[in-house]
Amino acid sequence: MKRLESLPITIDDETSLEELMSRPSKRSLEAIPKIDGDIIILGAGGKIGPSFAKFAKRVVTEAGVKKKVMAASRFGDSASRKILEDSGVETVSCDLLLPEDVESLPDAANLIYLAGKKFGASSNQQLTWATNVYVPALVATRYRDSRIVVFSTGNVYPFVPVKTGGAKESLEPCPIGEYAQSCLGRERIFQYFSSKNKTRILIFRLNYAVELRYGVLLDVAKSVSEGKPINLQMGYVNLIWQGDVNDAAMRCLGLCESPPKILNVTGSDTVSVRWLAERFGEMFGREPIFANVESDVALLSDSSEYNRTLGDPEVDLETMMYWVANWVSIGGSTLNRPTKFEVLDGRF
Repeated sequence: MKRLESLPITIDDETSLEELMSRPSKRSLEAIPKIDGDIIILGAGGKIGPSFAKFAKRVVTEAGVKKKVMAASRFGDSASRKILEDSGVETVSCDLLLPEDVESLPDAANLIYLAGKKFGASSNQQLTWATNVYVPALVATRYRDSRIVVFSTGNVYPFVPVKTGGAKESLEPCPIGEYAQSCLGRERIFQYFSSKNKTRILIFRLNYAVELRYGVLLDVAKSVSEGKPINLQMGYVNLIWQGDVNDAAMRCLGLCESPPKILNVTGSDTVSVRWLAERFGEMFGREPIFANVESDVALLSDSSEYNRTLGDPEVDLETMMYWVANWVSIGGSTLNRPTKFEVLDGRF
């Protein structure tokens, strides 16, 4: 897919980045009038939440429909909360581990569930399981009558042969490590409550989302730029632009079902990490350094159902790579959260 004419050639600051990731697509603007009721985002303080909340508010505003867009989080960072409020998003302070906080959340017909714990999961398994399994039980009970898009991960799948093109939604989960196991636990809890209460749910299995401050492309580009070795053991990945993730999540509200529908959300290409590093090497004028060799299996998802149902992502791989290369070159800020995509034992 070639770069759309509406997309910038480079992104040089966070204001431009946030504007792009929150820019409504024509498809979302057409979909939102068909989705009745207000929208609440739980876990809105994480790496995905702020951009999705601003995206949702812009979709509602530009489509001319009357809906509240609400974002709930602990909001330890008051600056991020103010940014959302300045964008017209209503914010709610909430600790999702506290039943009384969950019970006091405002009603909403539509819920985007982003809450979860990955980083540091291996050093605090109790909190990982509480966040990824206990909290969903509270939320599924509180929002039993809502549509719920539940963010999950391709980590619930086993590694599959690279030549297969990735795991399909029908493949039996086989999570590696406690983080991935707890993510499957999250899915099972929502499936249980969907069966019990007929709650309409879509399980949104995502990997790997890319923006300029976080993601596999940033990890590889920074390693090349800084002359650090790139571990090739997990030699192949799927990638999708965060703005396309926002668009897909919004439109998935209209696809929620009971029993829950499962949807892999990622790019359709099986991308070689070696190739990525070599391309970044050309851009930076540096020879990449490699460690280990590619395995013939990898954590990959087949996105053909997503493409069939929602259409192709709008931002192609080449465009993402140019944006990331420019961002690294100008010293753009990062979230300082390596994806650890190269991990084979599931310990994050």
